[in-house]
Amino acid sequence: MTAAAPARPAHPADVGVPRQAPTAAAFSKYLVPEVVFGWGSLSEAGWAARRLGAQRPFVVTDGGLVQAGWWAELAGHLVEAGLRATVWQGLTPNPKDHEVAAGAERYLESGCDVLVGLGGGSVIDAAKAIAVVAGNGGQILDYEGVDKVTAAIPPTVMCPTTAGTGADVSQFAVITDTTRRLKATLIGRALVPDISITDPRLLTTMPDDLAAATGLDALTHGIEAFVSRASGPLTDVHALHAVELICGSLRGSLDRPEDPAVRTAMAQASLEAGLAFTNAILGATHAMSHQVGGLLDLPHGVVNGVLLPHVIRFNARSGPDRFVPIARAMGIDVTGLPADVAAEEAAEAVGRLAADLGCPRGLAELGVRESDIDTLATTTLGDACLSTNPRDADRADIAALFRSAL
Repeated sequence: MTAAAPARPAHPADVGVPRQAPTAAAFSKYLVPEVVFGWGSLSEAGWAARRLGAQRPFVVTDGGLVQAGWWAELAGHLVEAGLRATVWQGLTPNPKDHEVAAGAERYLESGCDVLVGLGGGSVIDAAKAIAVVAGNGGQILDYEGVDKVTAAIPPTVMCPTTAGTGADVSQFAVITDTTRRLKATLIGRALVPDISITDPRLLTTMPDDLAAATGLDALTHGIEAFVSRASGPLTDVHALHAVELICGSLRGSLDRPEDPAVRTAMAQASLEAGLAFTNAILGATHAMSHQVGGLLDLPHGVVNGVLLPHVIRFNARSGPDRFVPIARAMGIDVTGLPADVAAEEAAEAVGRLAADLGCPRGLAELGVRESDIDTLATTTLGDACLSTNPRDADRADIAALFRSAL
């Protein structure tokens, strides 16, 4: 992997502090795809697919990327590698279970052999889900949960066009269950793409609202991965550096959308946050956000931006120390600050950033009603992301968090 800057913590003392000392039995696994990173790297997509045995790649994308010209460029690279592609763009934001079924049917009918995702998190999650159904049969919701995918899936190449969901390097896929009106999370090593190609040029055509939402999503990934119960030295270094890059570049990426430096920084931040959260998992912000997004079909990153300050405060009440490195990575001078004060400063900084990017002040502005909270709290308890939140949370805690964010 080549990168715009070396992956490093915001401060040498931050990685792994404080955490219970490892024992002889302590270990972790670290899942990561092959990563191709850099300006112009989309040109490698055809050869990447060829290395996986492709003859007829199935490209999942959306109309906006076709209109922006990125599909035409990718198609040219596939032709250069001697490949004949089928393109499918039958999905909407927050991909739905029935869209995955239609995509899998089209994949199997087409005689294709490799899936290529060109798009943001919705496109990449859909491409992963299509691969799961194509390789395992049934319906995508059969595989909700952890390690439910048991048979091999077709090889996958992912080319992200946002910064970022981290879906291009993660073991997650999130699909909307249209019957239950919630987001179903699939987790497992089978969902880690074979190859991720991150070309920061592809970020230059993102609309401002999408850049803001996906940037807040990446920030949430970095923060939740760092404080996760499953965090470790390998994830900490990426989580903190992602937070540092985002807080230093997200506003600039909206002010100067064609600036290669800020786009590359945000692309790297998305990648590093993805490497962190796919291995450390996430927390209550994501567990709650999935329920709101499933109910109201809202932009995931925007919901995260509203919820994250409240979850930081909730978690910090039982253990603020891990938020000191987070605050430092955000550019806050934590010298001499008690840990609880540093955590509050971090929560306030997230709130200011979200407001600057145009996020609403509360969930009510997004359409959430008081009458929704009981259902949202109940379904949150079943979300896999809640299991690694650093503080235990019961139904009453989650309901109180939703009310505080309303």
